[in-house]
Amino acid sequence: MAENAAKLVRMANQIAEFFRPYGDAEAVAGIHEHIDAFWTRSMKAALLAHAEAGGEGLAPRVVEALEHFRGGRSPIHKATAGPAEAGLAESDAG
Repeated sequence: MAENAAKLVRMANQIAEFFRPYGDAEAVAGIHEHIDAFWTRSMKAALLAHAEAGGEGLAPRVVEALEHFRGGRSPIHKATAGPAEAGLAESDAG
């Protein structure tokens, strides 16, 4: 494994370790959200390329989270709320 890939695998697995106590769906969503929010495009692309080449060393939850990048869908289901649900009496939108 190339040095850069090894570093990315280590970092991704550290994220997975943080989410170890969580259920599978919540952990996968958290891993995906963290990588999406804090990793550069080139880091994500390199990790995806590593996963596609067999994913040596990647934790299973990381592999699952990466599937969501390939499919263009996010495992995160964030609720949206209007002003009433957000605790605002009125909206100042146009």
